[in-house]
Amino acid sequence: MEISGNTAFYAGLSTIQTGQNRVDQAASQIANNTIERSVTSQSSEAQIDRLRGIDRSQQMDPGSAMAEMAQGKFQVELGTKVAKASDEMLGTIIDTFA
Repeated sequence: MEISGNTAFYAGLSTIQTGQNRVDQAASQIANNTIERSVTSQSSEAQIDRLRGIDRSQQMDPGSAMAEMAQGKFQVELGTKVAKASDEMLGTIIDTFA
């Protein structure tokens, strides 16, 4: 029996990475909004947008960013479960055929 790359294991790892990226992006959005608010008190919105080159359509409100972070957290947890289950299953198959 030939054991090639375990696709379920790699799918789990990929899901973990995607979830982590989602959390990172959402956290970055929250941090940028916080910085923008502190700068906004000193400058007009138009000045800030020109200086930073911000596209308003790309920004998300803090509530949406928090929801994205929660989704990323669940995605990482599920990816971990997939990778763990796949690893356990591969160990079982190896023990059975050894």
